[in-house]
Amino acid sequence: MVKLGKWIGGGLGWAFGGPIGALLGFFIGSFFDVATINTSVSSSKGKTQRGDFILTFLVLSAAVMKADKVVKKSELEFVKKFLRSNFSETETKEALQILKDLLEKDIPLDDVCNQVRFSMSSPLKLQILHYLFGISAADGEVHKDEVSVIEHIALKIGLTSNEFKSVKSMFVPETDSAYEILGISKNASEDEIKKAYRNMAVKHHPDKVANLGEDIQNAAKQKFQTINDAYNKIKKERGIK
Repeated sequence: MVKLGKWIGGGLGWAFGGPIGALLGFFIGSFFDVATINTSVSSSKGKTQRGDFILTFLVLSAAVMKADKVVKKSELEFVKKFLRSNFSETETKEALQILKDLLEKDIPLDDVCNQVRFSMSSPLKLQILHYLFGISAADGEVHKDEVSVIEHIALKIGLTSNEFKSVKSMFVPETDSAYEILGISKNASEDEIKKAYRNMAVKHHPDKVANLGEDIQNAAKQKFQTINDAYNKIKKERGIK
């Protein structure tokens, strides 16, 4: 058990880095010194801890929620559901207060993204991208301004344009969405399709985020199933065995 203030201060220090992290972490953490939470706050080199992931999720969530200039109830409910699956009701209320505070402030998004770029593994970055699109789609519509912010985040944290398009296609269906999800063109050969699927299966495997908890792993399983569905759709269309 650790103080939530320390969790927030230490976690945001990790997310923002340097003096920005120290000041913002202290500012927010000072309001929550009395609460407690069951999570890890340390960030060992080369390994992202659960607390790091959730704090990054909150900061980037705020950026996406503000993108279209309207913070919708459905978006807040999406985040609340995620938090409730991780923490108690009291802890969830504290985390939502942090989110509210972030929504009212200018977020140094590029500073956050740059730190994530060098501190998180590719599977975690992809999982964050999936969550951000989930927030955007919570109201039944993925707004173009939200897509623009998510794309900016994706490229800044070190994901490729094809990786962004792949996750986007899971939420914004288009004619060739199944091919987009696998990161290939509709003219790809059978061998290229099979190779792309194998690469995606490795990159997005739920075991890659197993250390972050069952709920996050379950979300990764849903993403993994979307990839399988896309591959099966292409196989059926092409008659691939």
